Amino acid sequence: MKFEADSLADVLVRLRRAQGQLGGVIQMIENERDCKEVIAQLAAVSRALDRAGFKIIATGLEKCVQEGADPEQAQLDRAQLEKLFMSLA
Repeated sequence: MKFEADSLADVLVRLRRAQGQLGGVIQMIENERDCKEVIAQLAAVSRALDRAGFKIIATGLEKCVQEGADPEQAQLDRAQLEKLFMSLA
């Protein structure tokens, strides 16, 4: 399944933010920062990546529902799918 770039614009924002956070974690390690601070930032990066992944999955589910399901299911919007999937996280 291929996605249109517009449908994943929010994902790209999340991934760029995670990329910056990861760069910060690397700098923290190089600067010998406190272990608790490093772990806290690393956990934030991990959550950002998880959320981006769930957003991609939700977008894919939406596309599948719209393309192959009955009209009632096709009315489920991305926000509902994302919220449902995120509740599993």
